[in-house]
Amino acid sequence: MTTLRAAARWLDRVGIAALIPGAETVLPSLWEATAGTREVTWGERREADGKHEFTPSMARVWQWKDELPARGLALVGKHFGPWAALVAPRLVPHVVAAAADRRRALSDFHWHVVATLEEHGACTGPQLRALCGAEKQHVAQLQRALVVTNSHRVEQPQGWDAIAVDLVERLWEIEPVADADAALARVVLDGAEELSAADLGGALGWRVKRAREALEAIGARAHTEHGVTLYSV
Repeated sequence: MTTLRAAARWLDRVGIAALIPGAETVLPSLWEATAGTREVTWGERREADGKHEFTPSMARVWQWKDELPARGLALVGKHFGPWAALVAPRLVPHVVAAAADRRRALSDFHWHVVATLEEHGACTGPQLRALCGAEKQHVAQLQRALVVTNSHRVEQPQGWDAIAVDLVERLWEIEPVADADAALARVVLDGAEELSAADLGGALGWRVKRAREALEAIGARAHTEHGVTLYSV
């Protein structure tokens, strides 16, 4: 893939993806789709001045992770774990519905951060820290609860650019959906072709029991190998 539109079309096909492949998730990755290999190469040294820079593939991936949400082509953030995930627009209502329990567990301070975003609009981490005292862990918990998500990249006077976050409900139309768990389980299983309940749980940030129930709800075929139950389409 060499264009943002191609990346958006790929994401629409797979539904849910990781930015970078990792041992903890069976999801397809934008890196692998772009670079054509699972081996991640972050940077290379320029011959002209000896400085390090992103490889061409990583430069595209790193740019797209910010441009996709900025253009409304993907939901992007640490929504399922401590790694960046991408969700196709068609599945945004499903991932929001599936995170209802996490929203109910949020504290009054979390909702204070939400009120700050409602008042001031999209904010970077440093801006939220200055406005209401929110730290990285608070933003991460709000992302896991699908209350906030990455909005756009903001240039900083020094160092790396910052990512602004905004309210999911402000960026996306969230319509009620039925059987969100089953729909998400089907998407992940279709991509992996075979996985365990633990694999599904790792991909979506669920407990194994919840993942197993979702796989059983979609009628996935089950068989046991080396004491592990595997599910397939």
